[in-house]
Amino acid sequence: METIKDLSFINALLPLAVIVFIIGIGVVFLNLHFQKNLSDQKLKREALKSSYQQDLLRSNIQAQEEERKRIAHDLHDELGAVMSIMRMHLMVLEQQSAEGTPLQEGLLQVRTLSETALSSVRSISHRLMPPQLESFGLPAALHSVTEQFNKAGDITIALNCDDYMDDLPWLVNLGLFRIIMEMINNTIKHAGAKAIRIDLFHRGEEVVCNYADDGCGLPEGTAGKGLGLKSIEGRVNALGGKLEMGNLESGGYYAIVRIILAA
Repeated sequence: METIKDLSFINALLPLAVIVFIIGIGVVFLNLHFQKNLSDQKLKREALKSSYQQDLLRSNIQAQEEERKRIAHDLHDELGAVMSIMRMHLMVLEQQSAEGTPLQEGLLQVRTLSETALSSVRSISHRLMPPQLESFGLPAALHSVTEQFNKAGDITIALNCDDYMDDLPWLVNLGLFRIIMEMINNTIKHAGAKAIRIDLFHRGEEVVCNYADDGCGLPEGTAGKGLGLKSIEGRVNALGGKLEMGNLESGGYYAIVRIILAA
């Protein structure tokens, strides 16, 4: 009798155990589902935050470039024009004054200073917004800059730019120009290099810039920490691109910039 009662109790308990087991499995799956939803929501928030930060960075850089462009035009068109007229008047006064007099010598000195100031104004204007970049595009602007460096003789820059770079959006052209100029300035200031090589090409929806110099490279543990390097990284991020940089095994610094063009 006791055996029959035990079996009856077990048979009655078995469905309850099955129900408890099913509930336990359900709780586990619900917990996993809940954790997955939390993880997905966190990833979405981080993606939105990253997208917002990238849009904010892009807007800030665009505003800076527009202000640079306005100042460059004001310097060139207004202040530059006024100084050119001033120089012409000084030349007339110089010709009208008696030769060899202190007045003529003073006018000559003032005219020389005005020519120096006018040259400085034009140089600042061109650095703010290179006229070649606006008028002729990125390849022409880079060739003009590298030609000036090569003529100076302190460093040799080899530039290889393919034939498909003229079709890029203006902000990409401008961003790449600023990035490359920042790299060149960093090399000249810190690397002690004698040569730079820049390869710039456009393949499909991707633009790639390969940069390398033969200088001392980045000090260990400082990659990406300098102000110039942070500026480069910020501009690459604003363009939605990717930046890889470091030291070459043979010595020197290298950087690879990849930008995917919007459809």
